[in-house]
Amino acid sequence: MAGTPLGVFARSAALTEAFLALGANLGDRAQQLRQSLVALAERGVRITAVSRFHSTAPVGGPCQPDYLNAVARVETSQAPLSLLATCLQIERQLGRERSVRNGPRTCDLDLLWYGGRSVREPQLTVPHPRFRERRFVLAPWAELVPRLRVDGQSVSEHLAALD
Repeated sequence: MAGTPLGVFARSAALTEAFLALGANLGDRAQQLRQSLVALAERGVRITAVSRFHSTAPVGGPCQPDYLNAVARVETSQAPLSLLATCLQIERQLGRERSVRNGPRTCDLDLLWYGGRSVREPQLTVPHPRFRERRFVLAPWAELVPRLRVDGQSVSEHLAALD
């Protein structure tokens, strides 16, 4: 081992900051959000902050109960597509069924922002393509990082543009 750089042994995967939107409108909504956070942590996603939980009316889709929404700031060594796969796995684990577009759900996890990177893949676009239209995303996100610049404006500026 003589001559081996210490960095070889100390190396760990670099962590990237990301923001996830969480939502639920079936069952015990608050418990579903908490279970989502626990499931993320169990899969190696470090939760560094979570907004307050916001009760919001559904947007689009069939008649359904109000949602509980939040945004989590996380750190992860997972690449964007891997983090998406983790989120989808957690949704399934918590009973999410995708039978009706914009329908009610036990759990919804969306990747909003990933290390300031732009991702354009068939199954994933980051920043999230509809975040600007969604007060239920922007209000909790602005609690955490009002000055974070996304697509040329701060999160709080995007939120103010909805008024």
